[in-house]
Amino acid sequence: MRTYTTRTTTRLALVLTLTGALFAAGCGGEKAEDGIGKELRARDTPSPTAVRARQVADAWDGSKAAEAWREGYHPMGDVAPPPDGGFRSADDKLAHSSQNYVLEGELPATAPEKGKVKWADGGSLTRPLLDARQTYTALDRSNSPGEPHLTVTGAELGAMTITTSQGPASVPAWLFTLEGYDKPLGRVALRPSKLPRSPIGGIGAARTTELTWLPRLMEVSGDGRTVTVLAAHGGCDDGARVKALETDGSVVLSASVADVEQDLACSAEMKYEKITVELKRPLGDRVLLDAYTGRPVPSGEPNWG
Repeated sequence: MRTYTTRTTTRLALVLTLTGALFAAGCGGEKAEDGIGKELRARDTPSPTAVRARQVADAWDGSKAAEAWREGYHPMGDVAPPPDGGFRSADDKLAHSSQNYVLEGELPATAPEKGKVKWADGGSLTRPLLDARQTYTALDRSNSPGEPHLTVTGAELGAMTITTSQGPASVPAWLFTLEGYDKPLGRVALRPSKLPRSPIGGIGAARTTELTWLPRLMEVSGDGRTVTVLAAHGGCDDGARVKALETDGSVVLSASVADVEQDLACSAEMKYEKITVELKRPLGDRVLLDAYTGRPVPSGEPNWG
């Protein structure tokens, strides 16, 4: 019985104390405003990063840009995946990731002007087709003879399945014969649709923000529950971090760096890190956006239009 009386008295005292503090705040009490009031407001005030993500989502959701995105063909995964069975060595894997190829053979000189992307639901879209030489040029961007490289000896036009903004699709691809491999390396040959103009501008370099930009979308999982992006960070931090704001129409990714050391002398070298973000539900046809730029996260495939 004594214990019960003590707890009741303590709770009553606490209620009276809080009531008095709130009353004082309402009557102009500066101490209450500086203490409890400010703390409560700080807890309820979203961070600038969260505010920016919400602004980007609100601008895109239901917009003409989002509608155009859903109607177009936009690759959302690797447009030149490793050949079946993978690469035979670490050097070959490095050559592919650094886009270092050598051509020792003839490429087809002719190709159709148009190709068709075919979605699993029966929909399709006709887009300009890259010829073999253009596709090889998109594949070989390094031109470093002294570094590990892969040798292409020929090519033929075929097809491959990739993830797009409208789900899995079969698209035309040039199948390159690699020296030392039984299976070809496929590279998408269909030009993607031109990116729609964003309804919201980027943050801009002049503004101070914790946000950083996302250089590239690496992969969307088969079930759409995870997305892997390439995030940038420096040499004096604990790496990159990425948060997601999900709405019915979009997923906004906010990239930043963790625990920057202000007192260290850092080089200007930029580092890149693969970050996988888990979503609450599959990405589906929602637009994947970068909070910093206000635009779709680039897939690494040029948008020629």
